[in-house]
Amino acid sequence: MRANANLRVLVLSVACFSISLIAASAVFAQDVGADVGGGAGIFRPKNPETKAKSKGAATANKPSNRPAANRPKGPAVEERIEELLEKGNSSRDARKYAEAEAAYQGILKIKPKDSRAAYGLGNVYADQQKWDDAETAYRNATLWSPNNADAYLALSVVLVQPKPGGDNAKRFADAELAARRSVQIEPQNAVGWDRLGVALQSRGIINSETEHCYRRAIELDPQFAAAYAHLARLLNRTNRQTEAVPLYSKATELAKDPDTLNLIAESLQAEQLWPSSEPVLKQALSLDGRNLTSLLLMSRLLIVYKRFTEAEPYLKTATEVSPRAYQPFNLLGRAYLAMNRLDEASAMYETASGYAAPGERKQLAGIYGFEGVGDAYMKANQKANAAKAYQRALDLDPGNGGISQKLTTARTN
Repeated sequence: MRANANLRVLVLSVACFSISLIAASAVFAQDVGADVGGGAGIFRPKNPETKAKSKGAATANKPSNRPAANRPKGPAVEERIEELLEKGNSSRDARKYAEAEAAYQGILKIKPKDSRAAYGLGNVYADQQKWDDAETAYRNATLWSPNNADAYLALSVVLVQPKPGGDNAKRFADAELAARRSVQIEPQNAVGWDRLGVALQSRGIINSETEHCYRRAIELDPQFAAAYAHLARLLNRTNRQTEAVPLYSKATELAKDPDTLNLIAESLQAEQLWPSSEPVLKQALSLDGRNLTSLLLMSRLLIVYKRFTEAEPYLKTATEVSPRAYQPFNLLGRAYLAMNRLDEASAMYETASGYAAPGERKQLAGIYGFEGVGDAYMKANQKANAAKAYQRALDLDPGNGGISQKLTTARTN
């Protein structure tokens, strides 16, 4: 009862938030929020089924000890595909992403249009928030298996992730189409209805249909915590806070896993209820201290409140969990920039650039990237270092007149 009362106070007191705090952090919070927005990492697609599991076998296929060169062709090819699927699935579950990717890629070398392998690859990329790669993989999975509801569902999740410099309106529309296709294939799937609501809301469609999607998900699965949280967020955005409060409470009560707790925390943050998201994230991290989304959401909270020193260990762990993903290194670079640890900021941005999509490269060039590093060096009267930073910014965003002008100034004695 006390937890519910506290949550009620937090939700209803949003209007009483410190205006100075919101004004001071609004621009940076919005920028950081886009990094992990759209429900990133909240929905974890299930692994592709192997034939053993789809038949209800008690044990999975065991890898063959025969050398590849000695394996006969024909039925043994299918056996090898099942072995690689099992390896990909188990490696993904163990967060051994490089091994999982290699296993699924190995299937595509044997059978170039295997939809299960494409779907598995999408899962591995989505787990690391490598959205462009995940999108390509899921689109292949739906193309090669047009009735795979899971692939359409996962594609919808990926497409609602904001893409810097991309055509987000088109992506969000495609997300809706993918979610609708998933619901058409499996109309009794509560997750499909929930994700259709999310896709509609990503397009700014907050109406009776969107509300119906969330309520339908709850009707199909009354224990589905995520749907309660999504419905609460929609009601909160339509000034129905008194209806939203018990739904947030219900979601928290039902949440038993980090992914669902992440959803609740992300929803609270989206509604500027930052303080109430912190204990939810702490609970998620107590269940799984290496959950990438939990780590990024906690880091976002701490960065917004300028608690950069506290954010650092969470972001370092995130880079360990996903060492080939853009966002953990990008956000760690921002934390270092804010702490004026400029050499470390540059190093993190440089690492991030190796995994950045085109729109993200421009992001790295800007004021929360190398341009910001250059500005800080100029403030410290270190023109040579500033010039290096501005030059790197121009490498990432050629033709940026403002950065070019700063570079000229830095090179002037």
